[in-house]
This record gives sequence, C-alpha cells and structure tokens, in this order.
Amino acid sequence: MTIRQGEHMSISRRSVLAGGAGFAAAACANGAALPVTAFHIDGALHAAGDEAYWREVAAAYDVMDGVVNLENGNWGLMARPVLARYTAHTETVNRRNSYFARREYGEMHGAINARLAAALGAGPDEIAITRGATEALKALIAGYNRLQPGDGVMFADLDYGSIQNAMAWKAAQTGGRVVRLSVPEPATHDGLIAFYDAAMAASPDVRLLLLTHVSHRTGLAMSVADIVAAARLRGVDVIVDAAHSWGQMDFDVTALGADFVGFNLHKWIGAPIGVGAMYIRADRLESISPDMSAEPWERERTVGRVHTGTMNFAAVMSIPDALDFHAGVGPASKAARLAYLRNAWVEQVRPLEAVEILTPDDPRLHAGITSFRMKGKTSAEDNKALAERLLSEFGIFSVLRDGVAAGCCVRITPALYNTPEHADRLAEALHKIAQDA
Repeated sequence: MTIRQGEHMSISRRSVLAGGAGFAAAACANGAALPVTAFHIDGALHAAGDEAYWREVAAAYDVMDGVVNLENGNWGLMARPVLARYTAHTETVNRRNSYFARREYGEMHGAINARLAAALGAGPDEIAITRGATEALKALIAGYNRLQPGDGVMFADLDYGSIQNAMAWKAAQTGGRVVRLSVPEPATHDGLIAFYDAAMAASPDVRLLLLTHVSHRTGLAMSVADIVAAARLRGVDVIVDAAHSWGQMDFDVTALGADFVGFNLHKWIGAPIGVGAMYIRADRLESISPDMSAEPWERERTVGRVHTGTMNFAAVMSIPDALDFHAGVGPASKAARLAYLRNAWVEQVRPLEAVEILTPDDPRLHAGITSFRMKGKTSAEDNKALAERLLSEFGIFSVLRDGVAAGCCVRITPALYNTPEHADRLAEALHKIAQDA
C-alpha cells in the first residue's frame, strides 16, 4: 500500500500518516504553488476492531494531553498531513497575494468544486462551496420560492437551532405558518418514517420540510430517503441538513434522494474550519432563486444561489487534501469504526436503569454520536453539572445539548483518534455516577 506524491514520489502510508510537513515546507520555500492533490492513500476495507490499523490512523492526529476528548462534534481535527498542506496553502496565498487571487485561484476553485462534486456523487453545476452547512442551509431556505401565503413550513426539535429560526423567518416572510414537531423517544426506523408521514398528513398545507440527517443534539439518524419519498408524494419539498452525516456515515448525495442539501466539510471530512457545500439537484434549480448578487453566468448553476464574498482561499484549497485522507482511511471503514466506538460504551451502559441512552441501537439510526441523560434529570442545569463532573472527576470532555423536547442531555462524540479504552473509561464513569444517583 503506497501513497503517491503527484507523479514524482512514492512513500509508505505510515510516513504520510506521520506527517507531510517536509514536502509542504519545501514547496513553500521555493515559492512554487503546491499541486491541488499532495497525497493519495490507497485505502482498503479495515475491520472496526483492527486496533493495529486504527492506532496508525490515530497517530495522524495531534491531540491535547490530559483530557479524553469525546466532544468532536463541534468540528473535526485536521489530520497532520492535511494540516501541513493547509499551512503550506496559507503561506502560498499570503506570498502570492492578489496575483494568486486574480490570475490563479479561479481555475483552481473550479477544479476543487468538480472534485468535491464527484466525491458527493453530484454534477459540478449542482455544488457550491460555502463556509459551512449553516450558510448553505440559510441560502436554500431564503431562496426557496415555492411558498405561497398560508403554506406551512415544518421542522422538529432535533433540527439545528439557527436553521429552525431560518425556517420560521421564511414562514413570516411569505405569510405562512410554522408547524413544530417533537421527535418521539424512543425512536424506531419504521416509526420515524410513519411519524413524519403522519405529521404531513395532519398538516396538508405544509410545503417545505426541514430534515436533519444526523441530529447534533442526540445523534439520531433519520431515514432520509424514505421520508423524502413520503414527502414527495404529498407535494412537500425537503431541505436536508447533512452537517453531521457525510464523513461520519458512508453515502453520497444520490442515496438521500433529496433535492436540496447542506453539508459541512470541517466536521467529519476533516477539512479546515470554514468550508462546506450546498447541493441543488439540477432539475430543481429554479425552485431556489438566485442570490441577489449573482452574476448572469452564475444563474444557471448552484453557485449562483449563495454568495460568500472573499473566503479563506487556503481552506478551500485544502478540500482535496482532506478528501484524499478521508478516502485513504476508507469511508466505509471510518463509518464502521465510529459506530464501533459508540457501541463500545453504549453496550456497557445500556443496562443501567439510571441512565437513558437517547439513540437506538438499530444501526440505521445512529453513527458515532449518541447522547444520554440521567433518568429524571432533564434540565440544562442537571446536564451541565453532569458534563462538568465527567470532566473534573474523570477527565472526560463532553457537552450539554439542549432543545430536545423530552429534556436536555449530554452528547458523546468519538473521533478516529479515540480508542476502545476511552469508551471503557466513559462507561466506568457512568457506572459510578449511576451508583451515586
């Protein structure tokens, strides 16, 4: 198994996982622009419990000492070779300044957009690079032009807070109404499909539904393709929030069956902070109005539906590097490993009567993220104190999540650098806390 450095060098997977700073520094020293793809890992399918392999992957991440970080949902660490490339790209942009921006970046951006589209299973004109899923989703909601006065928009408690607000804003702008849902606990695969279908049947005026693929609150994974299909039969369009799913789960956009999707690249794909993507299926482009500042040539493409101003060039340039590392680890292997780390602590804690695990064990309904609460402890204060105890007493970092209709919770989010020993440590901590309850 080798890593190809452009067409010029071949080095072992181990050395690239250890770091690519040498090549990046040399490229910057002579002032040469780095190629878009600095390395490629020929990935293979690896078992989720192949600890020798996952130790090698984990070695690619520089992680803080003294704390077991199980809060990786805010954003994902760049692997060391991606970070090295990002640093090199930053130095290149800084040195070449506006000459780079005006004479070189446009062609490069087009190639990066095409590479990203291919990775997502989309056409180049169906994808626009954004600063994150939030920007993408806000642009989709603001630009959606099929709502009439009296039409409803629908969203649920597990959806992202600012995007719920955007949906409510859209209803107010168009003279419509808001339908708010509370996703049932416990959830089942068929039950979730039936729940959304029944909600749409009960509100036949709804024309736009927000659906989150993997909830940032509890980690619950929705059966997007089935719910989108049910919505389409009722004349309801769906905007899908895939901020937490792509890279944590193994799929491409065609598997969602959705027309409008927002993605993050700085969470589970491992790109620098500040990059995401917006997808609009080609035959639905006219349902999203062009951004007010769109150039004439942009109006026939998804890129004309969002305007970001000057982005972080180096972050965008690092997208192919992150995609290379992601592909090298193996999307299927990566998804299996994250679910394996999740199951490693959940299986030990599930029997505890004092602990409520909010994400079902059905593999269709979770990835790596899973939240919990102590039975009867549903307030923000309760769960903030619980997260603080995990940190102060057990050295485990987690995060409070509010906004869940049934009560607040603590979210656990493993990453590729975490180990089964970290999961055991969390399970032991929760056994102790349950004994004290």
